[in-house]
Formats: sequence, structure tokens, C-alpha cells
Amino acid sequence: MSRFETERGEMVQLLREKGITDERVLAALGAVPRQLFVLEPFSGRAYEDSALPIGKGQTISQPYTVAFMTQSLSLSQEAKVLEIGTGSGYQAAILAEMGCRVFSMERDLTLLSDARKILDKLAYNVATKGGDGTVGWSEFAPFDGIIVTAGAPTIPDPLRRQLADGGRLVIPVGDLDVQTIVICTRTGDQFRQEEIVGFKFVPLIGKMGWK
Repeated sequence: MSRFETERGEMVQLLREKGITDERVLAALGAVPRQLFVLEPFSGRAYEDSALPIGKGQTISQPYTVAFMTQSLSLSQEAKVLEIGTGSGYQAAILAEMGCRVFSMERDLTLLSDARKILDKLAYNVATKGGDGTVGWSEFAPFDGIIVTAGAPTIPDPLRRQLADGGRLVIPVGDLDVQTIVICTRTGDQFRQEEIVGFKFVPLIGKMGWK
């Protein structure tokens, strides 16, 4: 067993201890090689439970945050999921590893190109698009789940509208310093919200986000 495989197993055990219970989520984090999604100087720290820089002022979220947000989506296998903020591509890879149909948007085309190369190398079938994720990807709506990996000032209305009935939107909302993760569940035309405090993300930039 390689060093990275050992550390990946230790990371999964830590996530269990921190309260992650969805076995499909844990299996995906135990399978995806996170060291490929961080800048090479940080590969030795890939399985620390911490955010790490990926360039262009962006970060890869800490494993617990990825696991918590993915678990909060309550996805069935083959669910159709929209990710806003491709970043390194790691979150998209986790969703693809779980068997989801993944659509991912990123405004920074350099980051998107780099993520695309890693996803292709690992043979993950993820549809990607460059552009303003705050307006969503209406051509493929509705989505069973929408996950936003950057902090927004409010919930963008286009994303709410692109949820399927029974679908969930998981998004950090707050100011530029600290955010609350909001889990928004759609039932018909009604939206029920649950909030979990104490997270920090890079800002969501766009028409419906930070300018």
C-alpha cells in the first residue's frame, strides 16, 4: 500500500470520527486521489483535514467540508448534480465517483482547464462549462442536487429555480469573513431551509454573487 493510500484511509477514519455517516460519501473520499488536485508543493499535505491553495487565489476545501456538503445533498445513485465552482475538480470527482451525473461550472478558465485535465486523466465523466455559475446551467435543469463551493451574500434565485422537486441546494451564505451552510430543499414551489454555522469559503463571484 502506498503512502497516499494509507493517508487516505486515515483521512476517512477521521471523517467518521467527526460525524460523517454516509458510506457512499466515505467510499468516494477513500477512492479519489486528492494529491492530484492540489499544487505539487502541497501534495505531501493532501490528506490533512485542511484547505490548501490551488492557485489563482483559490483553495481546495478541507476534506470534512467536502464530505459534509456532499452528505447534505442526500443523493441517490445516478442523481443529476450541478456544482458551482469547479476549482481543482476534486468535488466533481467525488460526485462522479459516487455515480452521479455531474455538471460543473467555473468562471476562471485556467482553473477549469487544469481541472478538466485531471478529471480526464482519472476518466471521470464530468460535463464542464466556463461562465458565471450564479445563474446556473438552465439547459440541463432541473437538478436533483446543486452544490456551491464558494460563499455567497444570498442564495441566487436562478439556482433555486433549477432544483428538481425534492432536490437539495447546499450553499455557504454570509459575509466575506464567515458563512453559514444553508441546505435548501424544494417541495413543489416551497423551499425549506436548514442552516449550519461555522464555515469559511472563498467568495462566490458573479451576477448573483459578490461583484
